[in-house]
Amino acid sequence: MCTSIAMKTSDFYFGRNMDIEYNFGERVVITPRNFPFLFRRAGYMKEHYAFMGSATISGGYPLYAEGVNEKGLCVAGLNFPGNAYYSEEMDPRKSNISPFELIPWLLGRCASLADARELLEETHIVAIPFSGQIPLVPLHWHIADVTGSIVLESTKGGTSIYENPVGVMTNNPPFHFQMENLCQYMNLIPGQPNNCFNQKLGLEPFGCGFGSIGLPGDFSPASRFVKVSYLLLNSICDKDEDSSISQMFHLLSTVSMVRGGVVMPGDKYELTSYSCCINADRKIYYYTTYSNCQITAIRLDRENLSRSDLIEYPLQQTQQIAWGN
Repeated sequence: MCTSIAMKTSDFYFGRNMDIEYNFGERVVITPRNFPFLFRRAGYMKEHYAFMGSATISGGYPLYAEGVNEKGLCVAGLNFPGNAYYSEEMDPRKSNISPFELIPWLLGRCASLADARELLEETHIVAIPFSGQIPLVPLHWHIADVTGSIVLESTKGGTSIYENPVGVMTNNPPFHFQMENLCQYMNLIPGQPNNCFNQKLGLEPFGCGFGSIGLPGDFSPASRFVKVSYLLLNSICDKDEDSSISQMFHLLSTVSMVRGGVVMPGDKYELTSYSCCINADRKIYYYTTYSNCQITAIRLDRENLSRSDLIEYPLQQTQQIAWGN
């Protein structure tokens, strides 16, 4: 379970909730330009764009959940169980890339969403797990920059690239259904509704928010897609940085998961382990965690990006409080 958002004010922002029932050792990881990537079937990438995002590191290799590169391209992988399908066969005409390699493959080589579209046409996603201890994860991907958003899905029906005009993504069902499903909520408005029930009754709203009656409030992926799409498309936000990051975190909070609200098999609790907001223009990664609501920020441009080793920042998990007296 996860939700991702692409939002434009004066700058371009990309954010996501990581909804998961376990900790996977996530931290903010910066990959400098000279960190060498050895792809399982596509050879070495020795020099590339620098990028950063949330990742776990296994055997010196960063396994990214989402990230932004120094050119402003953003990618996030979201859970897609039951629908994700990766080919067992290699394609000799294309670059064969495993799902765990896709984020560095795109962020390392692409300066824009247009570049990513071109590279994806030459990319074949294959079923190669990272290791015996880290198996294949069923994913689809939200890819965005200031010019727009796309969704990449690899299913048994083939690989599809969808234009994403709302800038929102969750999990199942496939993206084309999520867009069709919005038609069921065409009646929603941010203002007060007109009385269409019966003019003779003279009905009047007895409070605010009647125009959004019917907006889903549950945690299912389709409902979260509808809710965040409605709120994002009706979002009113000042253009400054503080207002923009505040608005992104408010949007993400409307679909964040509280421990105990969703119980997974084995009596595990799905919760929003972290939320992030990336200023893709200024290359700033803001985040909060479930146990620390205070925003922490990490800047890409404050690091030596010509290094060849990974730079790690553990997530701040202890609640930080600014005392008023």
